Amino acid sequence: MAAPILSYEDLGLVQGAGWLFRHLDLYIGERDRLALIGRNGAGKTTLMKLIAGAIDSDEGRRTIVPGTRVVLLEQDPRVEGFATLYDFVLSGPGAPLPHEADAIADQLGIDLSREAKSASGGERRRAAIVRALAQAPDVLLLDEPTNHLDIAAIEWLEDWLNRFKGAFVVISHDRTFLTRLTGQTLWLDRGAIRRAEVGYGGFEAWTEQVYAEEERNAQRLDAKLKIEEHWLQRGVTGRRRRNQGRLAKLKEMRAERAAMLGPQGAANLATASDDTKTKVVIDAKHASKSFDSRTIIRDLTLRITRGDRIGVVGPNGAGKTTLLKLLTGEYAPDAGEVKLAKTLDGVVIDQQRKLMAPEKTVREVLADGGDWIDVLGAKKHIHGYLKDFLFDPNMVEAKVGTLSGGERSRLLLAREFARRSNLLVLDEPTNDLDLETLDLLQEVIADYDGTVLIVSHDRDFLDRTVTLTLGLDGSGTVDIVAGGYADWEKRRRPKVEKKAAPRPAPTAPERTKAAKLSYKDQRDYDTLPQRIEAIEATIARDEEALHDPSLYARDPAKFAELTEAIEKALAEKDAAEMRWLELAEQVEALG
Repeated sequence: MAAPILSYEDLGLVQGAGWLFRHLDLYIGERDRLALIGRNGAGKTTLMKLIAGAIDSDEGRRTIVPGTRVVLLEQDPRVEGFATLYDFVLSGPGAPLPHEADAIADQLGIDLSREAKSASGGERRRAAIVRALAQAPDVLLLDEPTNHLDIAAIEWLEDWLNRFKGAFVVISHDRTFLTRLTGQTLWLDRGAIRRAEVGYGGFEAWTEQVYAEEERNAQRLDAKLKIEEHWLQRGVTGRRRRNQGRLAKLKEMRAERAAMLGPQGAANLATASDDTKTKVVIDAKHASKSFDSRTIIRDLTLRITRGDRIGVVGPNGAGKTTLLKLLTGEYAPDAGEVKLAKTLDGVVIDQQRKLMAPEKTVREVLADGGDWIDVLGAKKHIHGYLKDFLFDPNMVEAKVGTLSGGERSRLLLAREFARRSNLLVLDEPTNDLDLETLDLLQEVIADYDGTVLIVSHDRDFLDRTVTLTLGLDGSGTVDIVAGGYADWEKRRRPKVEKKAAPRPAPTAPERTKAAKLSYKDQRDYDTLPQRIEAIEATIARDEEALHDPSLYARDPAKFAELTEAIEKALAEKDAAEMRWLELAEQVEALG
């Protein structure tokens, strides 16, 4: 193993009346791709700031190779006090050179001349990414980098990080993002930190091994293992079985929806039953909506039935929020009609989290200062309800302003899910949530009897929850696809490829010049799909071997060999796919 470029020994930090964590040892190698995992409130963001040197520890020694540049992308970039986003990007110590910032801004599609105080959350996030990446870091610390980004921007960032020559540590709720990028994991759990030489793809299997070993140790000591509110207490294996059951049910629902479209410790949550007699809850017929002469939604015909889980995807500015408001009756269509069931009663949880007053206590937010909360018409003690949403009941008197972003989001979910409803409208619900809370949210959605509308850029979350995906591309057209994000991606991929790489129409002589593929081209066209499948199988086999948490310590040479083999196989797969797409275009042109 190469010597680390940054490390902490015996790290400790006091927060409030006690230690947030103590006796932590961690290191970062020059090419590490680290996922930092932990529950909301565990101290992930604080640990990031300690690694960056932005705050000082109360104990421990920080060691860094001279000349190493560490850059932190904060979860909530502060642009206040700057006239424009460009001023923000070029500010502070280690500010990037203007031409470097301009190059990245152009690729991300952000206008840095935009007035800072009126910039949207997505624009602020893009500006902060420009600022961080343009500083040419050796160690890049990313705290929820995908928040407020659309899918195109997330995929651009994934590509940039895959080519990045330095090290990075990332906190994210986006499972797809973590799985694609990370090769090591730091797990911050109950004030301690563990490291495994596996990326997020192997995280659950690793944690099961850790908890199983802890349980065996506890049994040998004939003592009860004291673990408060974590996955072992909820039952990791049981949770995974429930996930598998929900996914099986989801597949059945998707199959039913596709037929309707035609050829074209577990969280103890209850949800209100939807006793609506009408099956159809929202019925749109040739509905259109425009603003300032721009058509946002064009000729939408869609029937939403009770129990549907609808995902809405598309780039920022494509009209996702407009579509939500059209379907829920907040906007009237300019043409066509949208009919809503008379008994429809919705709960809307938007991405602004505006309802959370920082000076209020958790008790005041949930129970108006009392001890009991009305949950779907039944009384429940506030302590028990807090446990349902993975809170320590002792937090009942905590001020909202002292909670982390994820804890505030979880508190909002707890309050809104207590209401009776038959329609949930979730606008970017996954922002700031930890992975465990996402599991909880998926359980709520799976068990909900009513209809759910979700706007999200979290690909994995959509694949785990929705039965129908509405895809927008900014042209006004709404693609309706049975299934989740992956199903929509398959549908749109040929369109994107054709649009991204247009080929000039051949002249008349070119059409007659080649009536068929050459022997080599035809052979490649026929055999490449099987070759690509074989490469994918090899990659999956090698990645499975890397998921062994003991491999690196036992056989570092084998670990390095597998890592290099996977990189080569990925490059070979990309080249094979590109070659086959080129040949497919030729076949299409030849008719």
